[in-house]
Parts: sequence; C-alpha cells; structure tokens
Amino acid sequence: MVLANENYIKTPDSYYVGEIEKSINAYKLLHPNEKIFRMSAVSPFMPLPHDAIEAMHSAVDDLSTAENFKSYGPVQGYDFLIDKILKEYRSKYALSFDRDSVFINSGSTTDLANITNVVSGDNIVAIADTIDPAYENTTVLSGRAGKLKNGKWGNLVYLKCDETTNFLPQLPSERVDIIFLSNPNNVTGTVINRSQLKQWVDYALEYSSLIIYDASFQEFIKDDNIPHSIYEIKGAKKVAIEICSFSKSSGFTGIRCGYTIVPTDLQAFTVTGKSASINKLWKKLIRNYTNGISYISQRGAEALFTRKSKNEISEFINYYMINASMISEQLKSIGCSVFGGQNSPYVWFKIPDGGTSWKFFLHLLHNFGIVGTPGIVFGAGNDNFMRFSGYCDQTDLKTVLTTIKSNFKKNKF
Repeated sequence: MVLANENYIKTPDSYYVGEIEKSINAYKLLHPNEKIFRMSAVSPFMPLPHDAIEAMHSAVDDLSTAENFKSYGPVQGYDFLIDKILKEYRSKYALSFDRDSVFINSGSTTDLANITNVVSGDNIVAIADTIDPAYENTTVLSGRAGKLKNGKWGNLVYLKCDETTNFLPQLPSERVDIIFLSNPNNVTGTVINRSQLKQWVDYALEYSSLIIYDASFQEFIKDDNIPHSIYEIKGAKKVAIEICSFSKSSGFTGIRCGYTIVPTDLQAFTVTGKSASINKLWKKLIRNYTNGISYISQRGAEALFTRKSKNEISEFINYYMINASMISEQLKSIGCSVFGGQNSPYVWFKIPDGGTSWKFFLHLLHNFGIVGTPGIVFGAGNDNFMRFSGYCDQTDLKTVLTTIKSNFKKNKF
C-alpha cells in the first residue's frame, strides 16, 4: 500500500483563487460583449526586451549545429550569466561575491519552495501576517507547520504586519530559526528601509537565524533609503539567502529564469553544534533535483544586462509605476487608506465604508467589470483590504479610474 505524504493532503487549496476565476468566467458568460479590466495582474504584459529576444533566437541557432550544440549545462548555471550578475552587484551595490555563491534558477518560486529542504525540519519558521501563501504553503508542505487551528498553523510564527504597523512585518517576540521576508513586500507593495532591515539582520546574527529574502521586485525600488539587496546591510552574508527573479521586471514569466545568492559564509549547525555550509548543502540539493536551467533561457537573461535592455526595462518599470501612482492618487481622493505603489507596482488599499474584500470584489466585477485581488486571499485579517496592480494598460486604467471617480463617493461604494 502506497502511503501519501500527508503534508500535501493537509495543505489547503486556495478557495478564493478558484472562486475568483469562477466568478470572472460566470461574468463573461452573462456579459459576453463587456470588457473586463484586470487590475489584479501579478506580472508584466510588455514584450521582452529586444536584445533578449535576439539572444534567444541565436541560442536556438546554436542548438541547430553539432559544432555549437549544448547538452546539459552546468547545474549551477553558465558562467556567462553568473558573471553578468556578479558585475551588476559590484557596479550597482558595491557588493562582491564568490562565483560559487550564485545559482541560476527557473524563477524565484522554485527556490523559495525548496530552499528550506537543506535545513532541519525542526526549525521554527516565521512569516509575515499579511500572508504570502507561497511562504505559508512551502512550510506546510515541508512538515514544519503543525496543525491548523482557526486559520493559523500551530508551529508557524506569524509576524504582525497590518494597518497598525503600516504593513511592515515586526520582529518576532520569540526566537525563530527561519524568517521569510520580501522587500518590496510581495503582497502589499510596502518597503523596509535600510535601518529597519538592519534590525532584521542584527536579530538573525544574534540568534543564528536564516533570512530567506525574496527580492523579486528589487528593480522597482526608487527610494535611495530602500536597499535593493539585503547584502547592503553589514553582516547579511552570514545570515541571508537572496532570491531574485527576472519575471517581475523583465517579463520572463514565460521564460523562467532568475538567480539565488547563497553566500559561502552562510552556516547551519548540527545538533552537536558542528557547522555545515548551507552553500554546499544547496549544491547537493540542486545536483539531485535538476539538470540545470535551459541554455536558451540563460542566453536571454544574459542579454537583459545590455545597455539597450536596461533602458527598455527601465521604461517598462516607469510605465507600471506611473500606473501605480495614478491608482494610488485616485484611491486617496475617495478617502481610502493606501499602501505601496511607490517602490512596487502593487497598491494595497482599505475598502471604502468598511466593506469586506469578497463583497467588494463581486461589486466591482458585476457592476463595472473591474477585477481586483481581495485581501482575504492573504489571510483572514486582511478582509477589509484589496489590491490593485500597475501591471495594466494605461488606456484601460484611465477608464477604470474614471469609473471609480464617477461612482464612488467619499469613503462609500
């Protein structure tokens, strides 16, 4: 008899994600000629930078001849891409790493899901509440979460991250071993400044904790007081893994390529107190879990570092951030409390008149064809909030904002 991994059984399917799509499909059936304005997008829609497209075409041509054919590549990634990443960190952030510290990934999601497999299942994990479901579900799947009670997992530490903290996660009041942080925040678009991030690094140094730092939106940061990399904070190489993506800034959602930095200074410990290199443990994991990332994808990613590509990416990001600013200003004008939208394409706002997020979602959809992301998706404590995204067409956005202005009175809907 085959026994199931019961951690997978008890990991809940996201009820509201399924219900969102059902509701949208039902609306389409009832209103086949009406346009739907998706203000809930989680990724760019602009085309890939031209140089990246050309590089991938050239990479395909390489595979068409015996002379240039590429079979399995280096599991850690090709040096041509790793060298570009190392150069970028040196030139932009004055940070240096060993080549062995950089691992090319298939987008941030895979490494975020697997990274805790190299440390003990007895470690106590902390996540912010407002909850990124990916961090919570990864912990449940790994068997660390305990039992579910009143919507919370018993062995997970939920860090206060709500309106009273400006949706910034607060340091744990107890000792924890692993901390998931995203900056800018993957849910709310809020950001941790340099002095605040130093407190997290200092905490991790004091308790020998590990910070898993999701920097997927680092390219959207414009404020000089917001670090793009956790390694800008002294001591972070001893306590942090940084996971980055080319998807959110460069449109690589369909290409699947990013990178993870696991410093060679980073240590875990056995129960007897003996140190173990997390970098070496991670190498063992990827050698058994993958045959590496596509040569074509990596050539495309390499071309993201050309001057032309950087200019295109900057233009795309400015476009999305103008959208986010327009959303933020319009919501503020009707009396909403607004968060994010300044160093992130996401705008997180309190629903007018104290409404619930699912009710507000249905109201926007059924009456105006507008789709947002209800806050309940990110934990029960966020049921009075909703998220709009700057990943939208500006012409469509102007229509949405005109609709909001015309139909929403001050703090009423």
